[in-house]
Amino acid sequence: MNIHMTDRDYNPGREEAEAALATLRLWAARASDAEIVALAPEAGALVGGGYPVMSREYPSDFIADDIYKDSMPDLQNGPASLIVGAKQTIQHVGISNFRLPINYRTRDNGPLTLETSVTGTVSLEAEKKGINMSRIMRSFYAHAERDFSFGVIEHALEDYLTNLGSFDARIQMRFSFPMKVGSLRSGLSGWQYYDIALELVDVAGLRTRIMHLDFVYSSTCPCSLELSEHARQTRGQMATPHSQRSVARISVQVQGDTCLWFEDLIELARSAVPTETQVMVKREDEQAFAELNAANPIFVEDAARSFCAALQSDPRIGDFRVVASHQESLHSHDAVSVLTVGETFAATSLDPKLFASLYHVG
Repeated sequence: MNIHMTDRDYNPGREEAEAALATLRLWAARASDAEIVALAPEAGALVGGGYPVMSREYPSDFIADDIYKDSMPDLQNGPASLIVGAKQTIQHVGISNFRLPINYRTRDNGPLTLETSVTGTVSLEAEKKGINMSRIMRSFYAHAERDFSFGVIEHALEDYLTNLGSFDARIQMRFSFPMKVGSLRSGLSGWQYYDIALELVDVAGLRTRIMHLDFVYSSTCPCSLELSEHARQTRGQMATPHSQRSVARISVQVQGDTCLWFEDLIELARSAVPTETQVMVKREDEQAFAELNAANPIFVEDAARSFCAALQSDPRIGDFRVVASHQESLHSHDAVSVLTVGETFAATSLDPKLFASLYHVG
């Protein structure tokens, strides 16, 4: 049967479609599966031939043109009727821990390229099914070749808001920052690595710039130091005060136009608690470190307040939080403290894993 289409707007009726289908089935009854697939991959389903024969070879020469891409299903941009669960606003949805090398400006050594773990999230309105998560990475990669600062992060965040049609957005960048530190007496120096994170949060158009620092130090127990001295003085008994590696996570809201460099925050922490763990150590440095600890014994409460005093002295810092953990060598538990100033970091509840995350991993 020959069918001549002379009018592109012609719409066949049901009877004509049934006649064409009958003709197709009559032909398919004598054709092989390969012939049916060669005619049209979907023809097998029309003629009742069962599961169609699929190609098992990767089509390396296939090109997804605009027409093909427009035909692809996009569930995340589907109607609200596809929402699973409650139609409720989600404050943060996105991707975590995608890594790439980023150039950072430093105070002392110019641009520095560091492997960075990026988390990017946006808000999702109650009536929207989901977000296109790949757009977060594409938006960030558009700025990845620049020397990063909070200004550059703001441009990336603005792209998030535009490309994903969201009201709120957040970017966090985590990396290990190297800084050369001198020994106490030997004149040697070595690289100390500091876990740092930059965070930019936009909520209802109000932007907050945050820097996080993990500062690792030694804490000698003041009570144990006095008890050890008592044993020596009253009984001639040698005794050693207990001290332990300790970690403070310092989170600060950065304010004003003057740059708060990574090195600045590290030096503020070191000025508050000078018993930072050492990199290069000879015998004279080890002795000096013992003397330094004896001169600066510190409870976990003292540590939080000492960091607080240093942070309050810097006009570039607004609200802040100090979370300290002294990982006791005497006890089978740790001593911890949390101190917050301002509303930015105030919280009724603490993450159950907060203190467990403060262990320093070399």
